[in-house]
Amino acid sequence: MFVDLTLKITPKMTQDAQGNLKKALVGHLGTHFDVMDKDFPLEYVRRDAVVFDVSGVSNRNIDISDIDLNEVKPDMFAAFYTGYINKVEYGSKEYFTSHPALSVELIDGLLDRGVSIIGVDCAGVRTGKEHTPMDQHCADQGVFIVENLCNLDMVIGRCVINTYPMNYADLTGLPCRVVAEI
Repeated sequence: MFVDLTLKITPKMTQDAQGNLKKALVGHLGTHFDVMDKDFPLEYVRRDAVVFDVSGVSNRNIDISDIDLNEVKPDMFAAFYTGYINKVEYGSKEYFTSHPALSVELIDGLLDRGVSIIGVDCAGVRTGKEHTPMDQHCADQGVFIVENLCNLDMVIGRCVINTYPMNYADLTGLPCRVVAEI
């Protein structure tokens, strides 16, 4: 069975996002990853994955103690279901500024385990001024962060995730289609 993890974008969502995020139409609209200054390796297209349910975490960063890091293997796609994309309207100011965040310790733990991709159902793994530097930190280690996933609640646990970024050049973000196989 296939589950589409890609956010379906409507004209209203596009208009809202443009009003609240400067880069919304420069590769950062909907489900995308911040490519930074790297190329997406084609071998990353299909990855064994683990999707963690961290929807019960609130009012703090999602920490390494909230998951079983032993479930993470090298070259995996590690995704985090927070439920945020179902609670707050995509494109709103709140969506881009008040979303859950992964702790730096958790992100570094994932990097140490050798993941290829980190996915979240919100606007990023960190918020505010920490967003872009953390994306770059991960990209410098060959790890991409896919943002604004949906339907992760349908694939909690192990699955295979396929990620197909657009083949654009000289953009800071690449829209992508993300599909899970269960």
